[in-house]
Amino acid sequence: MLNKRHLLAGLGLTIALAISAPLAAFDGKPFDAKAFEDAQAASKPILVEVTAPWCPICKAQAPILSRLKSEPRFKELVSFGVDFDAQKKLLKTFNAQKQSTLIVFKGKQEVGRSTGDTNAASIEALLAKAI
Repeated sequence: MLNKRHLLAGLGLTIALAISAPLAAFDGKPFDAKAFEDAQAASKPILVEVTAPWCPICKAQAPILSRLKSEPRFKELVSFGVDFDAQKKLLKTFNAQKQSTLIVFKGKQEVGRSTGDTNAASIEALLAKAI
């Protein structure tokens, strides 16, 4: 049986998760045009993550991407975050129409993209296209 204490504890947990979720959704650096251009000029592998703090798919992608980025194989991968709600101009630049879009570049060449994917193996295969 639920009582007032249970309801308050649940409310507190919900608030804590709501506050921390946007922080967990993206662990790279925010998009910076100069840094992006520099990474392209240096022929670096690049990942652009289009995320939104309210997006459950973005939240599901976050631990997968975090784990993959920590692997030695992807140590050179440069990752940039684009906020779906706040950076509409960049969405047009990258032709990204939805949050949870992952775009990979090998230098200046886009080599792959996915939207709404939460499968670790296919996300890994996508990132591998950039290296």
